[in-house]
Amino acid sequence: MKYAIQVNYAPWQSQGLETAYQFIKAALARGHHIVRIFFYHDGVLNAGLWQPAEIRQRWTTLHRDHGIDMVLCISAAQRRGLVNPEVDMEAASACGMVEGFRVAGLALWVDACLQSDRVMVFG
Repeated sequence: MKYAIQVNYAPWQSQGLETAYQFIKAALARGHHIVRIFFYHDGVLNAGLWQPAEIRQRWTTLHRDHGIDMVLCISAAQRRGLVNPEVDMEAASACGMVEGFRVAGLALWVDACLQSDRVMVFG
């Protein structure tokens, strides 16, 4: 089964982020494929370098060990000060964010949904 995952929670908002992370780990352990994790709304704050090491390490490990594409919504990231609107997407992805994240538009979320058997939204 192929999943597209959307995360809308900031690390401090609720148990929802932990639920999303545990769901992803369980799906991978059962041999399922995660097409993409799309961070939207306050979820983009998970990519900030100021987050606790545990939060940063979780996402980096998922990206490194499983090659999961982790995308931040560029509009949400701009509104929350993660991305300078004057900088192009490639440059924005390279600075100020945890390893493994990249910045892109909603088109990648739509693409992930079209490629997936199931769509899960946390938040």
